[in-house]
Amino acid sequence: MQNIRAEAQLSTHDLRGDLGFFQKTLGFRLDRIFPADDPRVAVMSGHGLRLRLTIGPGAGSLRILADDPVLIAGGETRLVSPGGTEVLIEPLDPPLIQPPTEHAFVVRRLADQAPWVIGRAGMHYRDLVPSRLGGAIIASHIRIPDGGPVPDMVHFHKVGFQLIFCIKGWVDVVYEDQGPPIRLTAGDCFIQPPEIRHRVLLASDGIEVIEIGVPAEHITEIEHAMDLPTPHLRPDRRWQGQRFVFNQKTDGAFAPHRIPGFAARDTTINANTAGVASVMVLRPTGPAPVTTHGGDILFTFVISGGMTLESPDNTPTRLTAGDAFVIPPGLATRYADTTPDLELLEVSLPGNPATTAL
Repeated sequence: MQNIRAEAQLSTHDLRGDLGFFQKTLGFRLDRIFPADDPRVAVMSGHGLRLRLTIGPGAGSLRILADDPVLIAGGETRLVSPGGTEVLIEPLDPPLIQPPTEHAFVVRRLADQAPWVIGRAGMHYRDLVPSRLGGAIIASHIRIPDGGPVPDMVHFHKVGFQLIFCIKGWVDVVYEDQGPPIRLTAGDCFIQPPEIRHRVLLASDGIEVIEIGVPAEHITEIEHAMDLPTPHLRPDRRWQGQRFVFNQKTDGAFAPHRIPGFAARDTTINANTAGVASVMVLRPTGPAPVTTHGGDILFTFVISGGMTLESPDNTPTRLTAGDAFVIPPGLATRYADTTPDLELLEVSLPGNPATTAL
């Protein structure tokens, strides 16, 4: 017997206001919300009804979700009732789709004052890759201005890869099968494997993190049936082939990086994701040559210090703390005029791409 679920879909021009109205006034509970940085869809349930609130114009509709949609209505996916109600029939748990990367050279400077958007759980998001490389990745600079308890719930993300790297302050998070709450401080990072249940508990004033998610569009789902922490400690558990990682700034030593003129601290993420991604902290050791890489996505965030990003096809750009850039495969670049205190966060997918010095 297959699982079937029905949702009434309503349009809204004020999702944030409707969330408060349906939860506080009408007693509904939040089940799903996405995307996290600027939510446009929320799924709620209550009183025997499941609602899907979607930002945009239009009338309401009915969505039927099933393990095998083909077995309903003879395989039709969109119907209209005699009275005019639109009915959409869709998979109950659709597979995660990774869009092909639309490669581009991207530079995002903090001085350009990109807007901060209030996203999930009241967190402020700054988009570091506005094009999302065609939906392949989302990179967010996230901050919580006022510290204290975070209004979060136990939840999980239907995602292929997700990194949380702390650049300022601290935050307490509790994870499924990973023991009591863990404090992430500046220079530390988490890998949140696909669908691991977790909850953000407490944050310092001015906490700031960099969050990387692949693909860009992924669902955050509320887990109402689980309390954290869970009773069992299972540090070797894998979620879709990936292990949870808590890497601290004090762990590991700096060693020569694939880019000459830089040393790197390996956060162990390449090994624990079976090569899905690598995450390195880089420091300069001397002049760097022009290089190219043969990976797919190479994202870098400037943690501290400064450098000039040079490329034969682009104007040299001076970068300082808070800036970010993406280098597409095959593009020749050089990290020049580095300051002694330069520190970079480098995220590559897949991990440790082949690099050629020119």
